[in-house]
Amino acid sequence: MKLKSTVLSILLVTLLAACAPAQSAALLSTPASTQLADSISGAIQQVDYGPTVAVNTDMLNAVQTTFQQIYQNVNPSVVNIQVTEDMGGFVTASGEGSGFVWDTEGHIVTNNHVVENASSITVTFADGTVLSAELVGNDPESDLAVIKVDPAAAELRPVTLADSKAVQVGDLVIAIGNPYGLSGTMTQGIVSALSRSLRVDEGSAYSTGSYTIPDIIQTDAAINPGNSGGVLVDVNGQVLGVTTAIQSTSGSNAGIGFVIPAHIVQRVVPVLISDGSYAHPRLGISGTTLTPDVAKQVGLDENLRGVLVITVTPNGAADKAGLQGSTQQRARNGQTTLVSAGDVIIAIDDQPVISFDDLSSYLFNNTQVGQKVKLTVLRGGSEQTIEATLQAGS
Repeated sequence: MKLKSTVLSILLVTLLAACAPAQSAALLSTPASTQLADSISGAIQQVDYGPTVAVNTDMLNAVQTTFQQIYQNVNPSVVNIQVTEDMGGFVTASGEGSGFVWDTEGHIVTNNHVVENASSITVTFADGTVLSAELVGNDPESDLAVIKVDPAAAELRPVTLADSKAVQVGDLVIAIGNPYGLSGTMTQGIVSALSRSLRVDEGSAYSTGSYTIPDIIQTDAAINPGNSGGVLVDVNGQVLGVTTAIQSTSGSNAGIGFVIPAHIVQRVVPVLISDGSYAHPRLGISGTTLTPDVAKQVGLDENLRGVLVITVTPNGAADKAGLQGSTQQRARNGQTTLVSAGDVIIAIDDQPVISFDDLSSYLFNNTQVGQKVKLTVLRGGSEQTIEATLQAGS
């Protein structure tokens, strides 16, 4: 797109133009003496700065106008969500996050963790309209929820979803939300990485938790507490996903933000609106990506790749299909180590499985509850094919 090449040109101009002010700042902060000043002056006179870089103001104005238009088009669709939680008696807890208008019927999408356990939900629109909302449906396993306001009481401007499967690392992106309650905040950056995974909860050192959200988009656009449930949009103002979490030791932006992609939102939200919940197809295992270190620990070939099955849920799909878990040993300090290897899943429906993310992504995007899948596994050095019927929840 023209905008992308334009922005790259501006970045080049900015970097070149920044050289001279940086030198000036350094000079101003340096302790002065006549002798030192004379020597510095002489050094400066010997510097060859090269040709002067001309700033294309038309180009700058075009980019600025584009960003302004994106904000004007998208911000009215983004809302501030405030919640209270009844802790019992006179004690309440409060919190806030972001959300966005899904349709003209009053449905608003946000993160489940924003509205989870809320006793009351209040929505504030960009124009200042304040409405109460009720929970329509939620899915803790994808961290998505839908709330609803009175559609006649506000001007509802639904967002447009982008094709999140077409996004590439380096794409320009913009986040809009309410960090720290600062409504209508816009930040910009790029897509930093793709195909990340986000654990809904934590398991053991070898476990992926009860559910892992696949296909997560990583961005360096500033995301902070309060951005949860907001939007990440592309240069066309279309929603690539829901800003959900950050990785930070301080609790504030560190340039690593995680976004639930639009194709997951598109799949889950309509079901939440119609049914109130979403049934995820599950194998019923906990497992881990087989790395050289893990393979060495359990006596497998260090070059082997796949998903090592750690535990098998009783009466789950994998258990009924005959998958075998690994033998574990728990030390006195509570740490769990693997003693021997269980099955290693290397393919599902003939699609190679290199990591646990591969398995999670395939199950979410290509299967449904009750569907049969063909698992190719290695057991005791020999390859086997096992058929499993996916179940909901376990």
